[in-house]
Amino acid sequence: YQWKGPFYFIQGADPQFGLMKAWTHGDTNNGDDEWGEEIKLAEQAVQAINKLNPKPKFFVLCGDLVHGMPGSRWKKNQEQDLKDVLKNTDQDIPLVFVSGNHDIGNTPTRETIDDYCKNWGDDYFSFWVGGVFFLVLNSQLYFDSSECPELRQAQDAWLDEQLAAAANQKCKHIIVFQHIPLFLRKPDEDHDYFNFDKSVRQEIMEKFHKAGVRAVFSGHYHRNAGGSYKGLEMVVSSAIGCQLGQDTHGLRVVVVTEEKVVHKYYSLTELGSHGIEKELLDMLAKQK
Repeated sequence: YQWKGPFYFIQGADPQFGLMKAWTHGDTNNGDDEWGEEIKLAEQAVQAINKLNPKPKFFVLCGDLVHGMPGSRWKKNQEQDLKDVLKNTDQDIPLVFVSGNHDIGNTPTRETIDDYCKNWGDDYFSFWVGGVFFLVLNSQLYFDSSECPELRQAQDAWLDEQLAAAANQKCKHIIVFQHIPLFLRKPDEDHDYFNFDKSVRQEIMEKFHKAGVRAVFSGHYHRNAGGSYKGLEMVVSSAIGCQLGQDTHGLRVVVVTEEKVVHKYYSLTELGSHGIEKELLDMLAKQK
């Protein structure tokens, strides 16, 4: 709970083993029987993170760990290959997993969520790092909870409790991780596959704003994007894996100071060869 000075973490999203082949074959429901390219990219990400000095407080993966949907033929193999890569992350850097639509299904069920939890840990939870309160949410429950409405209600009730507790603890910042962005660029943009339905979005944005949430970090879009709503920053990070736009395979470095949350997206090559730039390192050094 105690503020001990600036720190940073690494955010990645959508390693999504299997999408690159499916995407090039124009069939995103099949054609995902090869993911050698994604394995290399995930290895590159882990190597880049392991070289960083000082070490990040944690490495969060914002969903779509693999491309195979629940029950699909390659899912278990894809998950095992990702685990084999992630095992090489420095032991001092905790991994934080966020569920994406490919991990639990576009319309999740109690079974698909249970399966995810057995494999990767809870689908929503909170944790503290040095006076900063972090929330991990299951955004699929906000996208389509028609098969498990009671789970959506449970997450809502839990979220309200957590935000109330954070207010009592006088935390420095509240930061949220989820797979699907609230919005891509503007809070009032139209609803599509890559953001929340407008009514749900408005309700959550307002809840976050009232609770003083500083930033929401997500993936899902396979491109960098983002915007803000009444001082709440929405950060959309591109993928470690398949790119659907002009961005590079990369990771986001997020520096947390007493006053603010500053972040920069790096290509895997850039982060691996040069590390974090001086400007961000200087912000971290102010704790001494």
